[in-house]
Amino acid sequence: MSEVLRFELLGPQRAWYADRPLDLGAGKQRAVLAVLLLSAGRPVSIGQVIEAVWPEEPPANGPNVVQKHVAGLRRILEPDRSPRTPGQVLTLTDAGYLLRIPPESVDAVRFERGVHRARQQHAAGRATEALAELTAALDLWQGEPFTGFPGMYFDTARHRLVELRAVALETRAELALESGRHRELVGELVELVAEFPVRERLRHQLMLALYRSGRQAEALVAYREFADLLREEHGIEPGEVLQDLHGRMLRSDATLLPASPQPALTAPALIPADTRAAPAPAAPVVPEQPLAAPAAPVVPEQPLAAASAVRPAQPVPAAPPVPAPWPDRGAGPLPPPAGWPPPGPAGGPAQGWPGGPPLGPVPMPAVPRRGVPRWLSIGTTVVAALTAVASFGFLTWLVVLLYALWRRSWRNGLAAACYLAVSVTCLSVIGNSDTDEVSDLEGFLIAVWLIAWLAGVVHIVLLNGRLLGWLGAHRRRQVADDRRLRREHARYLLYHYPTARGELHIGRPDLPRAYDDGGLVDINAVADQVIIGLPGLSPTQAQHLMLDRRVRGPYASMEELAARCLLPPAASEPLREVLVFLPPAPSS
Repeated sequence: MSEVLRFELLGPQRAWYADRPLDLGAGKQRAVLAVLLLSAGRPVSIGQVIEAVWPEEPPANGPNVVQKHVAGLRRILEPDRSPRTPGQVLTLTDAGYLLRIPPESVDAVRFERGVHRARQQHAAGRATEALAELTAALDLWQGEPFTGFPGMYFDTARHRLVELRAVALETRAELALESGRHRELVGELVELVAEFPVRERLRHQLMLALYRSGRQAEALVAYREFADLLREEHGIEPGEVLQDLHGRMLRSDATLLPASPQPALTAPALIPADTRAAPAPAAPVVPEQPLAAPAAPVVPEQPLAAASAVRPAQPVPAAPPVPAPWPDRGAGPLPPPAGWPPPGPAGGPAQGWPGGPPLGPVPMPAVPRRGVPRWLSIGTTVVAALTAVASFGFLTWLVVLLYALWRRSWRNGLAAACYLAVSVTCLSVIGNSDTDEVSDLEGFLIAVWLIAWLAGVVHIVLLNGRLLGWLGAHRRRQVADDRRLRREHARYLLYHYPTARGELHIGRPDLPRAYDDGGLVDINAVADQVIIGLPGLSPTQAQHLMLDRRVRGPYASMEELAARCLLPPAASEPLREVLVFLPPAPSS
């Protein structure tokens, strides 16, 4: 049954049973379904559904209203089910309502998994597969998700998906630039820049695509327009990466050109599928020159995998493309661009660059050896610890000795000798005693034996760092889950009992309080020293945030904060879990 159901959230909310579209009912019923789809395969409590669907004014008989909408969804999702037959798709468990559908039947899940696979393929050097995967994932978008659904729950889900789409679009443009398709990419980048006006990475890619298409003047105009926008709207300058690109374009830097002509990839094109024509016969692609041609030819740097390939007879007047990673602003000094010659001996050019020594053989990186599988390592430790416990500590020396021989550790060998000495001494003294009374020496040896027994078990466990790491990770997950639950409860109190903000000091770690809100931070009210310690923020970004808050006033959402302070995703995502955006408290 669940295999024939398909759902769309990336745009207008729609559903199909086999090939038949389903009428999902009124708005609140659709919202209940959206909450269940976002947690497909996991139970959702009735309280969570009420908080998400009715964030401001929950109904007095909330559980009954949710049950009514769930009954309506069951009739829609299982049209062939008789009224007396229990539901198979939407069921009620002890933890809440559970939507039993494959995750891949929801387009939002397919999109996230496709982007994740594309990242793995890109990291593995499979650019063609990554581009095809990203294109297929982005084609799932039909519009803005969760339109008409108010509340923080849907706002958070919408912003997360939109941010992931923006990053996927940037990565796809980056792959297209690496493949030499800068000319056909300009139009799409112009549209993306209009949609995301303050994303510097898209501006960087647009300027680079224009420059490589022989449109140097337009690339410089694009930079000037972006700089004017930031100055007028936000009072800041473009980032160092963009300023560096602008300076290199003014110098007509030849390293900004693609390394060599490359044929079009076999992945789907960036234009819509319905307007895609049949591929034309392959023709050599000639890289376009900027307004000023380079003075001397530059030999492109070869990748490791092609170090032993046959070199072309003539040098190619081009250089490696601009580096793919987008460094975090304010995280320290920026590395030199990938197109610049690396320094060689005595400060001169490195191998393979004009004026430097010839390119020699490239050493391949060493492949790390695979260790013992985790399950075998942890299982061996458990068996060894049980052996020490079951033998009352008299075989601890043997277990530690085996570890010492395997790891060639003289310290463990010395410990094994001590355990053996304690065992032999206890057995020889206590075992040869002819009286039933326990002497002082025997009592002392029994105490030493008990301590050695317990210490030996602990020692064996400590010999396995993986087991300790697993236990530590499990404990950290428990602590993180507990803090997450506390944050959710604190957010619930803020929405339903506004007076709790002042009574419990929610979001104010700089004030004394007895209530644990899970580490929430009210960004509009906390002191500056709290902002400096926020996760994911560099000192420069924290100072920028403090200055912007004092000059331009409070923030209304995470998106507004990221836009005003130009925070990259690596810095803004960790903040979503802890920040709350409450209006400033009225002054007394």
